[in-house]
Formats: sequence, structure tokens, C-alpha cells
Amino acid sequence: METATIDTTLIDGYLQMLDNLSPSHKLDLISKLTTSIKSDITDKKSSFQEAFGAFESEKTAEEIIDKIRNSRTFTRQIEDF
Repeated sequence: METATIDTTLIDGYLQMLDNLSPSHKLDLISKLTTSIKSDITDKKSSFQEAFGAFESEKTAEEIIDKIRNSRTFTRQIEDF
């Protein structure tokens, strides 16, 4: 089955369940779904924007460079012929 067909079937199933709700409950559900969608959109925008920017640290650049250089390990062994 294609994804669109599965989604349509799922949505139709939800609508059948929601037919038994009162109009006030349906409006409440619409409100909560709208809020959920708005928060999803803002979360996606903010997470995209957080991917950019400067690296933040309390250490100086020299301290960070020294830490990186000191953490390197060399396991290369030169074998004799």
C-alpha cells in the first residue's frame, strides 16, 4: 500500500471516531491540534537556526587547541623489513 493511501485510511478512521464527540469537544480538539502544529513549526525553525553561529566556550582558543593536540594518540607502528 502506498503511504498516501495509508494516511487517508488512518485519517478516515480518526474521523469516524470523532463523529461521536460533541461540537464543543471537537472545537477543543481543533484548538489543541492547532497549538500543537504551531509549536512544531516554531521548534523546527529554532532548531535550524541553532545549527549556525559561533562556538561558545569559557576557554581561550589556545587552551582548546592545546587540549585537542594533547588528546591525539598515534598508534602508527613502522615495521622493519
